[in-house]
Amino acid sequence: MEQSKREIIVSGIRPTGNLHLGNYYGALGKFVKIQDQHDCNFFIADLHALTTASDPNALHANVKGVLAEYLAAGIDPEKATIFVQSDVPEISEMYLLLNMHVGIGELMRTAAFKDKARKALGITAPTSGDDDEAFEHEIIGASTNKRVNAGLLTYPTLMAVDILIQKATKVPVGKDQLQHLELTRRFARRFNSFYGVDLFPEPSDFDFGGAPVKVPGLDGSGKMGKSEGNCIYLIDDPKVLRKKVMRATTDEGPKVPNSPMSEPVANLFTLLELTSAPDVVEHFRNAYADCSIRYGDLKKQLAEDILAVTTPIRERIQDILANEDYLRRVVRDGAERARARAAATLAEVRQIMGIRPL
Repeated sequence: MEQSKREIIVSGIRPTGNLHLGNYYGALGKFVKIQDQHDCNFFIADLHALTTASDPNALHANVKGVLAEYLAAGIDPEKATIFVQSDVPEISEMYLLLNMHVGIGELMRTAAFKDKARKALGITAPTSGDDDEAFEHEIIGASTNKRVNAGLLTYPTLMAVDILIQKATKVPVGKDQLQHLELTRRFARRFNSFYGVDLFPEPSDFDFGGAPVKVPGLDGSGKMGKSEGNCIYLIDDPKVLRKKVMRATTDEGPKVPNSPMSEPVANLFTLLELTSAPDVVEHFRNAYADCSIRYGDLKKQLAEDILAVTTPIRERIQDILANEDYLRRVVRDGAERARARAAATLAEVRQIMGIRPL
């Protein structure tokens, strides 16, 4: 299929640490499957990471690590455009321009900003309902040395620019990013309407088909996430990985045949279904149903099956990290391709907004 006829897909990951099993099954593995059929643009969102990152050396190392993990997972730079967000300066300029059409109020009302702002200030979230005026007072009037940076507030604008500057029509996002995607559509409509143009398409969520994959953590509740500390990282060595799985939360075991599973145990079975052969899953389900299950045996099997998935990836990550010339070539070529479309879009935006040569 010609590149110009393909649907444009954009997705980015913040380089805040190593990628984990949830990233692989929820995103990376799916990206590999669509890169032949679509115009895929996968970037490392280092500008987004600045809303929380404070150590420059760690940020730089994380960018390199995520790039290697992208490649090791199977994203092919010959098929997809892989780039670092800050290597496309047109994004930063358009971020400034689009912010002129974004209201402070609509940004402050986003669920993600409220949650992250409260965490940054150590403010307890309300148990029910939410008063926008009270929230604004909390954020602006908080008597604390802690602060909420403006980048966190305007995060949805930058995300919108990542998408709109490439004129993407589909964006794979998780449930927690759906509100930001809706804001992107709103910003696109607002810009087009304000200037009487048809510049930006309104992007929608990319449907991979089937039920969304939710990879649970090892702590008994919720999904796998770096901030929760319940992850299995793609780069974990066998000793570390086995220890993590063996420490996973369980319960005292079923006492009555065909008992319902507690959430921690159901989470382990979810991981088993993702990584193990069907007959293995069936064996442990039957053992649970007849109360003969031994969680230690289940965990040992789960650890080995996860290692069968992650070991080849971990070995490729190590090989790729050792080849710095290859890494530099990938991001240089990716930035060149990403900038070509971004520069054309930015030129249109500047012309439309009246920023023209005298």
